[in-house]
Amino acid sequence: MNQEVLLTDQTDEGAVKTDLEIVEEIGTAYQKMCTEIHKKIIGQDEIVESLLISIFAGGHCLMVGVPGLAKTLLVTSLCEALHLDFKRIQFTPDLMPSDIVGTEVIQDDPVTKERMYKFMAGPVFSNIILADEINRTPPKTQAAMLEAMQEKQVSVGGKIYPLSKPFFVIATQNPIDQEGTYPLPEAQQDRFLFSLFVDYPEADEEMEIVRTVTSGASEDIVPVVSGEDIIRYQQLIKKAPVADHVLQYAVDLVRATRKEKPEATDFVKQWISIGAGPRASLSLISAAKARAILHGNYHVSTEDVAAVAKVVLRHRIAPNFGAVAEGINSDKIIEHLLETIPQNG
Repeated sequence: MNQEVLLTDQTDEGAVKTDLEIVEEIGTAYQKMCTEIHKKIIGQDEIVESLLISIFAGGHCLMVGVPGLAKTLLVTSLCEALHLDFKRIQFTPDLMPSDIVGTEVIQDDPVTKERMYKFMAGPVFSNIILADEINRTPPKTQAAMLEAMQEKQVSVGGKIYPLSKPFFVIATQNPIDQEGTYPLPEAQQDRFLFSLFVDYPEADEEMEIVRTVTSGASEDIVPVVSGEDIIRYQQLIKKAPVADHVLQYAVDLVRATRKEKPEATDFVKQWISIGAGPRASLSLISAAKARAILHGNYHVSTEDVAAVAKVVLRHRIAPNFGAVAEGINSDKIIEHLLETIPQNG
């Protein structure tokens, strides 16, 4: 790697860092964050990596998993390592949009005694939001949450209130179909950068979890980076260069999911109902940039794109009824694309 200054950054003293120094700084911070998070989280290495990639790429995550898999503990541990504010919102069928974004109340001015409106901020005004069981609340409340995610602001009483920076939402869904659920429409799922499936731990990991938790032997997490550091890293990661053949590979992957297009294989045409839109291509490149930098690589490769393909595309494509009947899910379709589409162009 050369010492050419392409990712421009300055220290407090005004000295310009080279791209190599910046990548090493971010990579070191990433390793420290993983170490701190694993003081309380045993296993789940891929989930921890994906969450950190999503944060540094500036996106949101949708986590799917049955209850009891320590999703909340994972998020709180992440917040402690990142030294960020954290709020948990339990979504229920009676939750209203104002319960999330806040509302205006009438108060008497202590000096003039005149009545005036005062905005009472809701829990969405935090750095990291855990939207627990987002599929258990009605569409109106879901839309309020997703609007805040997209616009990074809320509008109440004709006034706009910007949200905290950095702002990151982790929404959880229970994969078990039960009464009283409102699944997120495909268009709303598309606003999440990643869709993560939290699986049961391995046997040895579960043994270690039981031993550690019941003995109270877990260590305290030490904050590694601040909110200001995260914003700076996000801005630097956006500037990482991407070669044309890497861009082409990401576009080829996405276009191959559309059964109406000539790029689609016979397998895709047979088993897919809805393909991914252009936002998927943008998400692949953004996530690949973050992954490359966090792993200490300055140049983004097709391997980085392939590594994030499942979590980026999983919720953006929909298998048809025939595929569901045959047990062919989104992951199997993506695996087929990764095996079929060459990375060298």
